[in-house]
Amino acid sequence: MYANALPPHISDSDRRIIDGGPSLRVYQTWNGSNRFCCGGRLIFGPDARSLFLTVLLIVTPVILFCTFVSQRLFHEFDDHIGYLIVAISAIFTLYIVILLFLTSGRDPGIIPRNLHPPEPEDEADGSNLSADWPVSRIGGPNLPPPTKDVTVRGMVVKVKYCQTCMLYRPPRCSHCSICNNCVERFDHHCPWVGQCIGKRNYRFFFMFISSTTMLCLYVFAFCWVNISKIMDEYQCDLWRALVKSPTSGVLIIYTFIAAWFVGGLTGFHLYLIITNQTTYENFRYRYDCKMNPYNQGPTMSPEMPKTSFDVEMGKRQAVAAEDLEDIQSQIDSVGGLERCGTLPPHTKWDQKNNWEITPDMRMLAAEFGMQYGPSLTEREKIHGDQ
Repeated sequence: MYANALPPHISDSDRRIIDGGPSLRVYQTWNGSNRFCCGGRLIFGPDARSLFLTVLLIVTPVILFCTFVSQRLFHEFDDHIGYLIVAISAIFTLYIVILLFLTSGRDPGIIPRNLHPPEPEDEADGSNLSADWPVSRIGGPNLPPPTKDVTVRGMVVKVKYCQTCMLYRPPRCSHCSICNNCVERFDHHCPWVGQCIGKRNYRFFFMFISSTTMLCLYVFAFCWVNISKIMDEYQCDLWRALVKSPTSGVLIIYTFIAAWFVGGLTGFHLYLIITNQTTYENFRYRYDCKMNPYNQGPTMSPEMPKTSFDVEMGKRQAVAAEDLEDIQSQIDSVGGLERCGTLPPHTKWDQKNNWEITPDMRMLAAEFGMQYGPSLTEREKIHGDQ
């Protein structure tokens, strides 16, 4: 008789869809901070106006090169070679601008939001919940646990629940605070392209910065060629040659600084590609100092035992051999106190018959048991018989 009231946390756009209002396209009901063009075919970040500055920084030095520097190169080289030098710089610049807009105007890998929190059907048995979240704190179906364990290449990693998108982020996914979206394989938010860099536009971003580096080196080299031709023609030193062609001097300084910037960025991302990392993971989790669960290099073995990684918190939950020795010494000390009568022989630990040994301790005991004597299971049996 009466219609059920909609949840208060649903937005107005989602409420119109549920109520059966006029059909709207996805970009018209978008909850993020993105900007759409061409009927939703192009998606830009909220700071897309920085594209004009980036295009200006790329196109302006090429225009100066083609207008002032190339005029002397026409006379020094054959007509065909001179025109070829100018044509290569112009075509290469157009190619870079196209890559820039492909990087900025494409979906970086945004994961659609849920209209409501996930149902607790999979969390009923508690098998995939994080061990860091006690069951007593779960509270109810509307309060999902903040983390959940998933297996990646035989290793357990933790994924975090996003309160904004109301979903568990897949591995390597992160929420961009600028675009207000969860982006798959999030690398970083680049202010120069005004867009997040993620799974779907990373290849265009890498092609953009590597091509920009080559363009800077191209202009830098031919500006030096122009200066050397002036020195040979007028039999003058470097300073007088720069006075006769100040544009070449300005472009040499500009392209030298730009080549260091974008060239260093290209080298860094080449290292990330080789090691299968993202910028976000490299700066937050420091995989160069610990094992990377996503690295598919020759050092990763599929038979490797499962190890617990706290991916979202940036900490590896593994106990070193020295810590295992401390644990075993503490167990031995407790057993010695019982034998001496200092502690009562029957405690709550004996009633539970598990000595509060966590799964990580059992795994480490099985891994280091051959080096450190009897396993923890054997120690439990010994103390249980006593």
